[in-house]
Amino acid sequence: MWYYEKKLQYPVKVRECNPRLAKYLIEQYGGADGELSAALRYLNQRYTIPGKVIGLLNDIGTEEFAHLEMIATMIYKLTKDATPEMLEAAGLAPHYVNHDSALFYHNSAGNPWTAEYIQAKGDPIADIYEDIAAEEKARATYQWIINMSDDPELNDSLKFLREREIVHSQRFREAAEILKEDRDKKIFF
Repeated sequence: MWYYEKKLQYPVKVRECNPRLAKYLIEQYGGADGELSAALRYLNQRYTIPGKVIGLLNDIGTEEFAHLEMIATMIYKLTKDATPEMLEAAGLAPHYVNHDSALFYHNSAGNPWTAEYIQAKGDPIADIYEDIAAEEKARATYQWIINMSDDPELNDSLKFLREREIVHSQRFREAAEILKEDRDKKIFF
């Protein structure tokens, strides 16, 4: 069951219109290691990863949708007052021509989101290690966006997201140990 609170998981503030920074954040909206890919990956895996890890996948997958909402809010706030000229200067002219100010699932290079971003082997241990890698790649991307940003208020929200990626990676590492123990006991394998 889903419960939705009509507030962001963490506040999102931006100092000023900045389409260049919005373009970087689009990577976390519709990129291979972005929040949409993570949410779908984990919520899909809960059907093939057994036992004790199902709840973890459900919880983290659901939280990733909250992160997607935060990223969407950041992009919206960074572009809502942008002129077409500002969007073009930031490299967002193709997005503007195709979608105006609507959000669209693509990466920062403009490549549309694809299900090929989601890895699913069907082996619980292989898949959980894929999840660890995905969280670490997202953490790195958040850090690189922070490095490119001069907006301390936005960086605060980005640091929150980066830290959540670290927590998710840690939880998946713990899940990997549980799955290895279950494999060794021949439970679910």
